[in-house]
Amino acid sequence: MLTIAAFVLALGVLIAVHEYGHYRMAVACGVKVLRFSIGFGKTLVRWQPRGSSTEFVIGAFPVGGYVKMLDEREAPVAAEERHLAFNTQPLRARVAIVAAGPVANLLLAVLLYAVVNWMGVQSPAAILASPTAGSIAEHAGLIGGERVQRAGFEGGELQDVESFEDVRWVLTRGALEGHDVRLVLAGPARRTRGDVLLKLRSMDASEANADLFQKIGIVGPFTRPVIGEVVVGAAADKAGLHDGDVVRQVGSVPVVDGQQLRQLIRSSVVNGEAASAVWKITRAGTELEVSVKPESRQDGELVVGKIGAYVGAMPELVMIRYGAAGGLWRGMTRTWEVSALTLRMMGKMVVGEASLKNLSGPLTIADYAGKSAGMGFTQYLIFLALISVSLGVLNLLPLPVLDGGHLMYYLWEGITGKPVPDAWMERLQRGGVAILLLMMSIALFNDITRLFS
Repeated sequence: MLTIAAFVLALGVLIAVHEYGHYRMAVACGVKVLRFSIGFGKTLVRWQPRGSSTEFVIGAFPVGGYVKMLDEREAPVAAEERHLAFNTQPLRARVAIVAAGPVANLLLAVLLYAVVNWMGVQSPAAILASPTAGSIAEHAGLIGGERVQRAGFEGGELQDVESFEDVRWVLTRGALEGHDVRLVLAGPARRTRGDVLLKLRSMDASEANADLFQKIGIVGPFTRPVIGEVVVGAAADKAGLHDGDVVRQVGSVPVVDGQQLRQLIRSSVVNGEAASAVWKITRAGTELEVSVKPESRQDGELVVGKIGAYVGAMPELVMIRYGAAGGLWRGMTRTWEVSALTLRMMGKMVVGEASLKNLSGPLTIADYAGKSAGMGFTQYLIFLALISVSLGVLNLLPLPVLDGGHLMYYLWEGITGKPVPDAWMERLQRGGVAILLLMMSIALFNDITRLFS
């Protein structure tokens, strides 16, 4: 129920803001707006403010919306109202009205990111977990426990890092945009200030998924290797492990953090059978040794080890909060970065350098809406900002059925001094609809595949 409510609210807000951008700019340019609709299908709510020529409508299916303006191309217009019609407006006014919808979504994203920055959010500290075996991070010399102080692209300006999310964002951009990433470190593995270079430029980053970070080797923040919530009768209970036990060594392998411990447990299965090992632990200040044999469990296509307990403590958290100017600036820069990354990924998908599996449809969006809402108000605002950026960028694409397609027509008109011929307009509209339907089909297929994988 939370997923449905969060999804409907997200769609309603983002569509309303988009259409309101068109509406307000049309009114500012002196165009008569006949109807402002959120959703399609059966009308649920209808009202018309006193003295207004606009009818406001909420439809039964909140999957879109529209602003209907007075236009001679759609219906006859009285001579005395011709100056109020959209099609009679100068080119600059028509461009402004069409562009106002996507711009409104981008401005909403700036505001949402700024609000999160002003409110503050608890985020894991920028302390790295142990890298996955054979990963880029491991080859760079990381072992886990390093605190990242600054990060950025090789050859570019390094930025201060305040949380693990900052590190993750730089890594995401570096992998998808083809940049090596430099990290300035301090911590147990780096007794003095030092840095490492993660060579991401040559890696295959066609998909933005969990496997991407497995290849990089930085999957999550540092967590202490603590055992918790032991299930009665499970492998951990049979071995005599207790809540709060700190694991120091598994067999001959020293344990750095919870991430490494989880990997050791998962990889304990050989030929379908989990191998036992002597664990060195600390319990209430006392050093102990226990023999632990994980249980074999099917996990997708793999057979992995499980012990029936929570592995790893909560990561260290830091409060990230900014003042009025700083929060707004961070909101603007994050919106710009997400927009640029979205455009690059779309471009790579067009030329075949990125997988079409990166396209997500309504089922995935609904799932993320529910999960983010369940994590708290600030996480839901971050989700709304991300989707608002995506909606704004998508609508600026030069597809005839989108706002970007109309802007493409106006560019032609501005260059040639003539509007696009009706015959070409019809052909382009058909092509645009076909492309959009294809994109929607691929996105829905990806959604279904994710749900059943």
